Amino acid sequence: MQVFLETERLVLRRFTGADAGDLFELDGDPEVMRFLTGGKPMPREVILAETLPRFPRSYGRLGGLGYWASLERSPGGFLGWFALHPSEGGDQDEADLGYRLRRPAWGKGYATEGARALIHKGFTELGVGRVVAETVAANAASRRVMEKAGLYALTRTGWELRGAADPGRPSARRGIGRAG
Repeated sequence: MQVFLETERLVLRRFTGADAGDLFELDGDPEVMRFLTGGKPMPREVILAETLPRFPRSYGRLGGLGYWASLERSPGGFLGWFALHPSEGGDQDEADLGYRLRRPAWGKGYATEGARALIHKGFTELGVGRVVAETVAANAASRRVMEKAGLYALTRTGWELRGAADPGRPSARRGIGRAG
């Protein structure tokens, strides 16, 4: 298992072909897909032909950015995925934050924990200058995660000024809108 990042409760690792079943389950859940496809499950052939191959292709060619399978540290079960990848049409040092978690993982703080850890790694190790994230207005849970992580858009300077450079320290203030 090639680990990219670990937090207190999460392990983010590279995707492999063995993750296909977990992705079918994740993207086949109408509630998980509610704000993405209107609840329509992702077809198995799309996951096999597009989604699963796209994740491993991102490693190495994106300067350390990419998509990672998210597992509970203990007992190690699949929770979903997190991503920090170059923004389409954005500045060269801008990255999009994304995540998708199985329903049993909802409401337990995993999304916030993973988002904060990726932001920290992006700013401290991967040369990211700005992190952005998007969701539909109706997705209140995802908006709360973004707020807790200091987003909708966050620059390295704004992140450092908030005192978030210490990953063990809770955010000094909630960052709604643009920071820094």
